[in-house]
This record gives sequence, C-alpha cells and structure tokens, in this order.
Amino acid sequence: MTFKDPSKPALERAELLLELMTLEEKVGQLIQPFGWQTYENEDGRISLTESFKQQIANGGVGSLYGVLRADPWTGVTLENGLSPKEGAQAVNEIQRYAIEHSRLGIPILIGEECSHGHMAIGGTVFPVPLSIGSTWNIDLYREMCRAVALETRSQGGVATYSPVLDVVRDPRWGRTEECFGEDPYLISQFGVASVEGLQGERLDKDDSVAATLKHFAGYGSSEGGRNAGPVHMGRRELLEVDLLPFKKAVEAGAESIMPAYNEIDGVPCTVNSELLEDILRKEWGFNGMVITDCGAIDMLASGHDTAEDGMDAAVQAIRAGIDMEMSGEMFGKHLLEAVRLGKLEAEVIDKAVLRVLSLKFRLGLFENPYVDPDRAEKVIGSDEHQRIARQLAAEGTILLKNEGGILPLSKDSGTIAVIGPNADQGYNQLGDYTSPQPTKHVATVLRGIQDKLHEESKRVLYAPGCRIKDDSREGFELALSCAEQADTIVMVLGGSSARDFGEGTIDLRTGASKVTEHSWSDMDCGEGIDRLSLQLSGVQLELMQAIHKLGKPIVVIYINGRPITESWIDEHAHAILEAWYPGQEGGHAIADILYGDVNPSGRLTISIPKHVGQLPVYYSGKRSRGKRYLEEDSQPRYPFGYGLSYTEFSYSDLKVEPEVIKLDEYATVSLNVTNTGEREGSEVVQLYVSDAVSQYTRPAKELKGFSKINLKPGETQSVQFTIGPEELQYIGKDYKYVVEPGLFRVMVGRNVNDTLSVDLTVRED
Repeated sequence: MTFKDPSKPALERAELLLELMTLEEKVGQLIQPFGWQTYENEDGRISLTESFKQQIANGGVGSLYGVLRADPWTGVTLENGLSPKEGAQAVNEIQRYAIEHSRLGIPILIGEECSHGHMAIGGTVFPVPLSIGSTWNIDLYREMCRAVALETRSQGGVATYSPVLDVVRDPRWGRTEECFGEDPYLISQFGVASVEGLQGERLDKDDSVAATLKHFAGYGSSEGGRNAGPVHMGRRELLEVDLLPFKKAVEAGAESIMPAYNEIDGVPCTVNSELLEDILRKEWGFNGMVITDCGAIDMLASGHDTAEDGMDAAVQAIRAGIDMEMSGEMFGKHLLEAVRLGKLEAEVIDKAVLRVLSLKFRLGLFENPYVDPDRAEKVIGSDEHQRIARQLAAEGTILLKNEGGILPLSKDSGTIAVIGPNADQGYNQLGDYTSPQPTKHVATVLRGIQDKLHEESKRVLYAPGCRIKDDSREGFELALSCAEQADTIVMVLGGSSARDFGEGTIDLRTGASKVTEHSWSDMDCGEGIDRLSLQLSGVQLELMQAIHKLGKPIVVIYINGRPITESWIDEHAHAILEAWYPGQEGGHAIADILYGDVNPSGRLTISIPKHVGQLPVYYSGKRSRGKRYLEEDSQPRYPFGYGLSYTEFSYSDLKVEPEVIKLDEYATVSLNVTNTGEREGSEVVQLYVSDAVSQYTRPAKELKGFSKINLKPGETQSVQFTIGPEELQYIGKDYKYVVEPGLFRVMVGRNVNDTLSVDLTVRED
C-alpha cells in the first residue's frame, strides 16, 4: 500500500489511495454525520453506537461534525458531557474503530466549531469576533488562534469552521456578533491572521488545525438583515468587498471553505459554480476542500427550490464544486444511486474524494490519528489561555462616552450599585456557539468588581432589575433600593445570545438564581435571531430612566452582540462602555477598565446608527448615497473607528513621500502621534484613501491600513504606512483590478471622521 509512504507528496498519496477504493468507500469520504451521535457516555465510560459501527461497515465515514460540541442542540451538558481528557479518549476510540474496522484504514477528519474558542466542555471561551475586531490587534488575535488550535487538536479535532469573514451590512442580523465588522480590509487582516494562527507552521503538527473560511459569500448583506435571506449585490461590489477577505485568506493558505446559505442574483451559493470553480479554484488557485453548511443541500429542494428533489440537489452541489456535506444526509442518500442511474459521472465523485483525502494526508492523520488525553487535560483552559482571553476582552472594550472624566473610578469611591440583567448572568456575556460552563469559569461584571475591590467588596450592591426581554418590572424596587444607597451606579445592559442551558432563571426581587420548571430564554441575538429594531429589548430602558431620576453618576456597560441605538442613554448616561460579548474573562477585563488598571483602547469596527431607519449606515458608502432624511442626517451616532481613551493623543506632521508616483510605484505616508495626556495608553492610528475621480463610482473613504501603538505620557512615535497599487486599485472595466492615474486623498486619524489629509498624485508614466 504505497499510499502509506509518508515520504510521498499528499496529492500523490491521495491518488494512489483513490485507485484502491470502491464507489461506496468514495461516497463515504464525502459525508460528515453529527459526531456527538457516535458515542454514548455512561459514568465516564465511552461506548460507540451501533449506528456508527454500521456506517463504518457500509463504506466508512469521511468526517464527523462536532464530536466534542456541547450545547442544547447536541443535548451534551456538563452532567453527561466529556471532560477534556475524556473527549480526547472518545476521539481516539472513534478513530481506532474506523481504522481497524474499515478495509483501507482511512482515518476520520474531526471538524469542530471554534469561532471564539473550541465549543467543547472545558474549552477557553474567548470574546466573540466582533469584540476581537474591536481590539484592532492582529498579533494578539493570531496568538488566540494558536491557543484555540492547540486546545482543539489536543482532543483530536483537526478542522475548525472558522473564521467568519462576512462583511456586515445590516446589524439587525443575529450573526453580527460572529463577524469582525463592516470593513473588508480590516476583515482581511483578521482573516489572514486566523489562517496563520490556526494552521501554524505545518498542518500536520499537534497544535495546528485546518481553517475553514465562511460564509462564501455575501452572507452579511442579506435582505432585511434576515439570516440566509437573498443578497442583492452587483458583481463589482461582490468582487471588491465581500470576496476580498476570502481572497486574502486563501492566499494565506486556508485549507477549507464553506459556501453560504444565501443566494446572490438568484443563484444559491451552494451551487454557484462561478464562485466555487471559476473564482475560487481557477482564478485564486484554491486546492483545498469545500464543505457545505448544515442542511444547505436540502435547502436547494426545499427553500431555494432550484432542485426537483434531494437527488437533484446532491448532483447539482457536487457538480458545482462541493466536496463534503455537513450532516451528510443528501450525499449519503443519493450519490451512489445517481451514479447507478447515469445522472452523475463517477469522475465527479473522484475529484471531490481526492480533495478530501489530500487534506487528510496534509493533516498527518494517517501517521498520527491518535492524541494524548493527558496533554488535552493539561492545555485546555490553561492559565495562559485565560490571560489571552482577558487581554482580548480588555482591548476589545470601547469607551463611547466619558462625561466629566467620571471614569476611571477610584477604588475608594464609596458604595457601588451594580444593576442590570447582564450584571451577573454568565451565559449572557459569552455569545453564541458556546459550550456549557460551570459558574466559576465565567467572571461576570459583578464578580469582576467584587474581585477588584477585595475586602472592600461589601461596598458593592447588586440587583438584576429586569430581564433582557421580559416586560416584568418586579425587580425595579430592589434595583432602586440599591441605587439609592450607592454613590455610583454601574448599569449592565444589552442583549443575550445564551441558548437554553437549563440554568434556570433569576429572582428579580432578590437577585438570586433559581431553578424553575421551564427555563427563561433571554436570547435576542445569535444565529437565527434577527431583529426589527436595534433598541434594548424588554424594559431595560425604563429601568435606566427610573434610576436616572435619582440624580447619581451612572456608568452604562453594554454587553451585546450587535450595535444598540438608544439616544436617551447616549444623552443621559455619564459614561458608556461597549463590551460586546467579552467571553469568560469579560468581568475581570471590564473591572480593570472601570478602575483604571487598563486604559481602554477598543475602537469600533461597525458604525452605530442613531436610529434603525438610517440603515445601512456603514462608513464606506458611495459619495452618491444621499445627504439626509427629513428627521435626521445620515451620520451614525458613533462612527467607524471611534473610541475614547483615558488620555489624549495628537496627530501632526502628516506627509507623503514622494507626492507623485507612477502606477506601479509606492509612497510612504508618515506622521507623528503624541500622548498629550497624563496616562499611558494605546491608540489605533487609521489610514484611509479616497479616489478623487474614477471611471466607476467609488466609496468616499476606504480603510487601507492601521497600526495600534502604545505611548507613555509625553511620548511621541512616528508611524509609517506604505501605499502602492494594492491600496489604490479597484475593480474597473471588465471586472479587473486597475489603478487609474489621478488625485488620491490620503487621510490618517483616530477614526473615519477625525483625520488629517494629504494629497497623492498617480501618473501613467
């Protein structure tokens, strides 16, 4: 069996193995059943299910989805789930059975969800991508991805369904929290870092996993912000905006890609051969695996209605370039029969199988299919990974308002009342795609403040006040009582992407947790939870208004997965922190900022409108998009790139050298940034470019560079950017990239609406 020779290239080994396989074995490699259904756990003893054994006997299983995934959908809980060590043992049992009981001994590819941490019990829960994007810290995110890869691979997971590279155009969309923001350049930078961090130096190492780019493409631009809705987008915008992050991540070496559920111009992405073959494979040179999202093929026959039935849908999908089906239902049911009926050529299946096998060889699965359970127990949820989670949460938190310098608070500033539905609800600050968590693993804002004040924590009062979505006001009395006794009030408001983990609810009258017959769901964000409004749900605004009448200083902390538009709070709160869903260390990070141990450095990667009627409000709109509405202008409340600090920064001496370049030449943009305040702090220096005149209409401004720098009081640092063809090009005639000669305006500053400007001229010769 020469395919077992590790000295041969992966593709050659895959070709040799393919020659030995039956049609049944080939089809088996293209399906990915739900992994948590392959085993049973009885008091820590793992046994494989008969249905899984039968699948192996019938031709094998190419991949398993979410063997270690734990959430209400899987039914895996803290009580019946697997510890890090047990999870590794279970994967070993699955691999051993598949290898020893199949004719050719082909190992299984284990794919896991890792959007902001491995979605398994014990895994570190990092902030959601929207928070990560707000750090503008590419190096720190790459470090996080290395940690996620280590935790995942140590348990036997070898592929992850991340990063999400969707460009958000309507934040009513429930999956906004899973995205880095609204700008394709910024998303590209994080996408490249994700591939580098997850895949590491070598894919076959024991701390690397294959990255899967999703959702390809246009998923963040759905009609009305409704999940998987149609996308109305011209080809130029598709190529220039939504495909850019994917192109850059493919160039970085991404091994896998997942088409989106949506359609673009009437063609579902799952069967869009222009996307999957012409652009992805032929133009970009992608040679990895294409895997569907769960149920996407079935949607062709019952949703998009572009296929007559399941067989037609399966045939269309594999012809268009799909290699593997998550869930495996349509491929497993219909591909064999389609070949036998002459509706599908066996050669089409061979192409897909070859890509799957090649990936398995590149991952080193044939040489090292098993993992060390003791290592998994050691590295998963380690202190170092918690440190990274805390730093990300701190750097991703944005100071939106600080009237009169009320923040930071003094640790001896009297009694603090911590009030609100997100003050002490751990799951509410974790975001979607999160596994069950022991209470002690999640630092809420209340706990973070208590830990910060140590022996003075008796000065901290707490009341939930209300729930996220409920209209009950029975908690107002306790909340007002606490607020009346306080010198400063911290209101923790926002949203929740917490699914029903069976944790019960909270007694609004006492603030204590209680178990009820039916758990209360406060979920108003997350996958499939799209909204009409961006206002606070329930009676949270009423609670805030009632407490404001006491006339005391109020600091608002938002914990949420999409922008919030509450003009009354913007106007009446003394300080506002936007924390997004900050993960398991969020409470500690927020307390660090509240008390000045950390200077806030987060900056918005998504514009926050004044009113939902302004949508879409992303900064990079065309110059021709119009001026204002009758009731209000078109500017957001808080613009892209915005964020305050506890210190001040000044910008000076902006220049571009040379001021005139040829089409293929480069210029250097430089300026000085000075910390003019009294505290050390970090600033995000942002570079924007505007094409003054172009053959096709262009955005008024486009982000083309950024740098996060740290400065001590009085310190000045020179910051430089390089501008060349890539920063100046756009999709022009015949849908090809072009740099047009003429005037370009180069802007550098602290946010998109606060910049210095200098001109650059590009000439033809």
